[in-house]
Amino acid sequence: MGKMYAIIAAVPILLTIVFMVGLNWPAKRALPVAWLAACGVSGIVWKMGALEIGARTIAGFLSAFETLCIIFGAILLMNVLKQSGAMTAINKIFSNITKDARIQAIIVGYVFAGFIEGAAGFGTPAALAAPILISLGFPPLAAASVCLIYNSTPVCPGPVGVPTLTASSTVASAVAKLGGDPDKFTQLLTKWTCIPHMIGGFAIIILGVCILCKVFGKRKTLRDVLPVIPFCLFTGVVVGSIYIVMALFTGPELVSMTAFLGALPILIFAAKKGFLMPKEVWTFEGMEEWGDPTWMSSQKVRSSKDKGMKAAKAWLPYIFIGILLVLTRVAVFGLKEILNNEPFILHVNHILGFEDINWDFKFLWNPGIMPFILIALITVILHKMTKQEAAVALKDSFKQISGAAVALLFGVAMVNLYRFTSNGDIGATVAAAGFSGEFTYANSSMLYIMAHALANIFHGAYFLVAPLIGVLGAFMSGSCTVSNTLFSSLQFETATLLVMPQVLIVALQNMGGAIGNMVCVNNIVSVCATTGTSGNEGKLIRTNIVPCIIYCVIVAAVVGIFIAAGINPMPEIMPK
Repeated sequence: MGKMYAIIAAVPILLTIVFMVGLNWPAKRALPVAWLAACGVSGIVWKMGALEIGARTIAGFLSAFETLCIIFGAILLMNVLKQSGAMTAINKIFSNITKDARIQAIIVGYVFAGFIEGAAGFGTPAALAAPILISLGFPPLAAASVCLIYNSTPVCPGPVGVPTLTASSTVASAVAKLGGDPDKFTQLLTKWTCIPHMIGGFAIIILGVCILCKVFGKRKTLRDVLPVIPFCLFTGVVVGSIYIVMALFTGPELVSMTAFLGALPILIFAAKKGFLMPKEVWTFEGMEEWGDPTWMSSQKVRSSKDKGMKAAKAWLPYIFIGILLVLTRVAVFGLKEILNNEPFILHVNHILGFEDINWDFKFLWNPGIMPFILIALITVILHKMTKQEAAVALKDSFKQISGAAVALLFGVAMVNLYRFTSNGDIGATVAAAGFSGEFTYANSSMLYIMAHALANIFHGAYFLVAPLIGVLGAFMSGSCTVSNTLFSSLQFETATLLVMPQVLIVALQNMGGAIGNMVCVNNIVSVCATTGTSGNEGKLIRTNIVPCIIYCVIVAAVVGIFIAAGINPMPEIMPK
């Protein structure tokens, strides 16, 4: 019976995959149908009432609004920079570093976007970096794909350590119950997440270039990757040396931010000096002749204006964004606590009469509003834009986001049903069927039972499936943080039952949630909206699933070697 419930729970997810990946349906068409299926499963099998289904759906819509604000802010900033002439000036900056698209992808899509992830997260790195790559001549779909692939390694210790801190806080009571120190667990989780993650990071830099050359290159050959491998490895060393040092000696808050920001000027300097540069320049020149039309924007996206703006002035909006993100995301400055409390919270309480279904919107904490929309408005003044230019930027932004809205609304609503379907009878039935652990009303949700079924199938080889559970959570929820909220406890308890090092298994959950960012529905819908490629979501999933699986295999293999070598960071919490 336990496996049967897991299979039934998986039906809406399987439909999503079949529609988007198999039939190439756009997300705005596939996700409403999948949501209807989730309504049916949650109502008929999990016995959730129709009124509660409606309330959970409304709460999902409201949560989706938060993501839409982020997307809109990123798109508005991009369109403002296009109309002001700043995007053309920024384009020239990166063009002056190197004309090679492979190196541009690494510097912009991996390093620059890695800093943005370390500071803000929530899908903003791809939304900000992809338009820069497009302005450099990348096909929009190629820019979207490579930015999503690279938005993986920086995720766990970014934004400002939230995913890792969430995973640690979720299992803190369980750690204490076993006689361990939760603070020590946090430090060790940071260390043992970042070491395998950085090893995988070397591979993902190369894999991003592989996708660029094999899928989107003129010659479609992996031979074009070979000349750039030395620079890929150099990038991994520069980023990784800072990344690992910060992980070993600090908490997770500043790891990604400092590693990628510190590496950026070093790598730009090296590229400009020709250090480890490929001899043959690889570009997308003439793409209109040999490229696939589906790589291009499905929506009309205006080209950037050229007003001869100076580089320093063009970069000011991004500099302001970086400063504001640091000031508001790092607790030491005091703004983080202010923005996360009254009066800067909008409350919607007791949706449809349910006391436990509420929505709190910390509007100034949302990076779409602050800093993106704020900086976009300041840029209008700073760059002395005309009213007509500002109006065009605003109009284009609303047009671009319209396609993403339906997909996100129903996608997040479906996740809400997965998270909050609880049924004591199902929990008791699953527990009686031999599943490890005790199922209660609170942990018998559709999502929890699917993950638990995977854990019970793999047993001693559980370290292989642990990151995939993290990917599942991110794929559904669009967030490593939410994935950790959902599954960290499951991973911890399963590791305890299987007598495996809990720190290493929760680290695999943490890494899986980060890796899942490259295929999660929310991020894919967001970057498609930003790049004007809405309708190609299924194609992106098919493209990115390969590096996603390879990355999971790498980190699982690394942790498997640690386990085989007898490494247990916290032996004091192992069951006696």
